[in-house]
Amino acid sequence: MSEHRRKPPQPQGGGRASARRAAPPRPGRGAGRDVPTASHSGPYAQQPAQGSRADARRAAQRGAQGRGRGGAGSARGAGRPDKRLINYPRSDRDGWKRFVPSWKLVSGTALGFFAVIIAGTGIGIAMVSTPDPNKAAEAQNNVFYWADGSQMVATGGSMNRQIVPISSIPRSMRDAVIAAENESFETDKGVDPMGIARAVWNMGTGGSTQGGSTITQQYVKNTYLDSDQTLKRKVTELFIAIRLGVKEEKDTVLAGYLNTAYYGRDAYGIQAAARAYFGKDSQDLNPSECAFLAAVLKGPNLYNPDGGIGAAATPALNEKRAQERWAWVLDREVEVGRMDPAERAKHTEFPARVESAQARGMTGQIGYLVDTAKAYVMKTKGITVEQMAMGGYRIRTTFEKPKVDAMAKAVEDIRAGLLDEKKRPETDTFVQFGAASVDVKTGGLVALYGGPGWDQKYFSNNANTSGVPVGSTWKPYVLAAAMEYGTQNSNGKGISVDSKYQANDLTVINNREGKPLRDSAGNPFRQKNESPTAFGYVTLNEAMEKSINVPFAQLVFDVGHDKVKNVAKSTGILEESINPNNDASFALGTSTPSAIRMADSYATFAASGMHREPYSVTLVEKNGEKLSGFEPPKDQRAMDNAVADNVTKVLENVIENGTGKKAKKLGRPAAGKTGTTDENKSAWFVGYTPELSTSVVLFRTDPNSAEKKLISMKGVGDIPSLHGGDIPAEIWTEYMGEALKGAPVKKFPEAEDIGVTADSAGAPSPTPVAPASPSPSPSTVPPSSPSPSPSPSKGGGRPCKPWELYCDPDTTRGGTNEGTNSGSNSGIIGGPSGSPSPSPSGRPGRPGGLTGSTTGTAPD
Repeated sequence: MSEHRRKPPQPQGGGRASARRAAPPRPGRGAGRDVPTASHSGPYAQQPAQGSRADARRAAQRGAQGRGRGGAGSARGAGRPDKRLINYPRSDRDGWKRFVPSWKLVSGTALGFFAVIIAGTGIGIAMVSTPDPNKAAEAQNNVFYWADGSQMVATGGSMNRQIVPISSIPRSMRDAVIAAENESFETDKGVDPMGIARAVWNMGTGGSTQGGSTITQQYVKNTYLDSDQTLKRKVTELFIAIRLGVKEEKDTVLAGYLNTAYYGRDAYGIQAAARAYFGKDSQDLNPSECAFLAAVLKGPNLYNPDGGIGAAATPALNEKRAQERWAWVLDREVEVGRMDPAERAKHTEFPARVESAQARGMTGQIGYLVDTAKAYVMKTKGITVEQMAMGGYRIRTTFEKPKVDAMAKAVEDIRAGLLDEKKRPETDTFVQFGAASVDVKTGGLVALYGGPGWDQKYFSNNANTSGVPVGSTWKPYVLAAAMEYGTQNSNGKGISVDSKYQANDLTVINNREGKPLRDSAGNPFRQKNESPTAFGYVTLNEAMEKSINVPFAQLVFDVGHDKVKNVAKSTGILEESINPNNDASFALGTSTPSAIRMADSYATFAASGMHREPYSVTLVEKNGEKLSGFEPPKDQRAMDNAVADNVTKVLENVIENGTGKKAKKLGRPAAGKTGTTDENKSAWFVGYTPELSTSVVLFRTDPNSAEKKLISMKGVGDIPSLHGGDIPAEIWTEYMGEALKGAPVKKFPEAEDIGVTADSAGAPSPTPVAPASPSPSPSTVPPSSPSPSPSPSKGGGRPCKPWELYCDPDTTRGGTNEGTNSGSNSGIIGGPSGSPSPSPSGRPGRPGGLTGSTTGTAPD
């Protein structure tokens, strides 16, 4: 057979199919027309001598790729170079593997990130400048002005300018601060990475702000007088701290911190603090005094024993905190090896301080006026204590010097004639006076009496009293709520002051369901008056005139405690000062508003129901620029004008015919209410004319005691039982007479008749306007004579609650019927108190409107 007819050898194990698979592929769809095809006359391709089916399949697959998109040259993974700068997604991988970054990409990105961080840090450090302690310590005076623009006082600034070198700062001061605030100061690089990370994260995510944790960071922070807690400022501080840690010596940083830190008493820097607290130069401080100053650095507002701004910064609380911190600093020095135990054992007495130069410069009432104005400015603008101490503020107050002087004279005249601490030390010591006066038309504070004066080392502001119950001066709020909202006996209509209520001593008080309140022994609760007089049923007007307890103890349940609270808050009483308990004593004045708040609240009655928040500053300038936010607060409608005017009419009768008769000497239209608490532990008179509203309070407490408990004023001034209608009313009358001297006599608006007569259950004559409705059983009301049952001890045997600061129901009282909470029940009330019903107008409606339930029972 000829050679050309001989069959080509077949690959072993492949067969014809294998040969076909191994044949050259036809042009793919991506190939152009110019691609040549295999010639039939061309030579056969050389075949492998041996092969497997798997080899054939792999070869076929490689060939098939040429038939894909773009042919073999464009297929992924075919080795064509990727011209992108960053090969991501990866062109040499298929499927999900394309999105898995290579180690080169990861390492390159990390290196690039760190390079950017390092470069940015370097640029930031290069751009910032180191702090200048001389500039940071330059404080200016704060100047306060009277309402007429004349200067009251300039405070701060003068003691804050001297910078001392590290050699003038004793080693004991350096050791105390390092031990207390930054143990690793001498070895760290000026920053705390973990602390910074926490601060940045919290501020970046809107969480709580954090300050620098190292001494270096705190020194940097002291140079930022605005102290804004922002991410930008924190980053800037970080750069400066890093630069200081690299560039400056540790002694330089420590001296800078101690020379710029704020220590209280308007003192910036260690030298100023040494002079302010101990009357000596910084280099003469002993280890105990150094520990004290290190303790104060924790926060002068809370650790300066003089006291600070806010309810938590009283002198007593600050003294306690300072002593504890002082002892801890000394112990901490021993713990970290900066003081020998033998040296620590020498310092057991809390260091005595000299009288504050700040106090010496603010005699009489000036300290209290400045303190009040500063607190108002700081609250209004969010200014810190440290910023205020740096000074530069020009503050015009609402205080009128003639009125302040008149108030101080009224108090001091009475004090001088009343108290004799040498002759009667057991009764006449620790008697405190407080007063405040508010302009009815604006709400501006025109005068206050805070105490004997900062120069007398009395730093508590008695005009801003807290914890002193107001007694029967609370009863007008109960009456106003009854006029505004009505009772469960008035078919939802406001009631008239001619409504009658049982007034006998030891009358059983019913809850809103008409069931007797129960004492702790399960017996019906009986409310005590101050005297056992059998009054029988009296009108609410007469009950207010004589300040009888029983009618108001019952009325508060008929109206609803929540409605009374609503009325009080609408007139400016702060919620935190209101007794939260829904008991009978609530109506008798167990709440504890300040003298300032009581004067402002009663001004709402004088202004026919318009309330204006109290304020003490009208203008603030800083660096020649006027700060916003010190316009007089806008007035708001607190209650219907008819309700307010009728309350005024009732309180005019209190002065004309009732417990406030001593105020009649004023000789012009006036309204007011007396208040006295159990054991005469506090006595109030709050009253007003169309122009001024003024409150006066007397109480007795040892300012140096830790508990600050109220002490009975029985026997004070040789008076067996001191009441609000006595000394407080006399002070009020003397001050108001002088403050209004020469002012034209004005009358209150005429009060229109409002409300319906809605007597309490058991009244001798039925109420014609009240429809038939479920009412309390009259069987619980005692007859016109006092019940022979004795008064339950301590309110039926229960212990006094912490809120009831003057709870002592066992005491026998006599004389007037001033408000007490004897026999008050804070146990089983028997039903919920009513809540205020909204009026169609969005504010308390005029009496007689649909402000209550139409079924005769107020909604719960």
